[in-house]
Amino acid sequence: MSLVLGLLSHTLGRVLRYSGLHRGCHAPRKQAMEQDKALEVYDIIRTIRDPEKPNTLEELEVVTESCVEVHEIGEDEYLVIIRFTPTVPHCSLATLIGLCLRIKLQRCLPFRHKLEIYISEGTHSTEEDINKQINDKERVAAAMENPNLREIVEQCVTEPD
Repeated sequence: MSLVLGLLSHTLGRVLRYSGLHRGCHAPRKQAMEQDKALEVYDIIRTIRDPEKPNTLEELEVVTESCVEVHEIGEDEYLVIIRFTPTVPHCSLATLIGLCLRIKLQRCLPFRHKLEIYISEGTHSTEEDINKQINDKERVAAAMENPNLREIVEQCVTEPD
């Protein structure tokens, strides 16, 4: 009997150690979950079409896997941070790209989230103003009430057949 208990104790100790649960540590599992969520977010945004070009944001390297961060902020709730890079520092459509990212994620993310979208630091001449616009709920709502703008956003976020 003591041999069985010894083996059970040893096996359980190894399971806890390799799973990151010894000493109450959940960090490895939490980090893996956040990375999985970040890949899930990237998979949603990579297919968004550029408003002026026939390419996706992934093809133009406006978004990459490394531009997505996800952090758990509560039970089953996550902070999603996107930092995208416009193709040129004076891109006139950077605000529209940010709007497309926001709309697609609001529609498609299957988990509760808070969303922050920014232009990568130093990659646009008016990044501060654009960052404020694309993270202001009232401005986003007003933009989506404009039928012309809404049509452009729909064309960009709709998945190709």
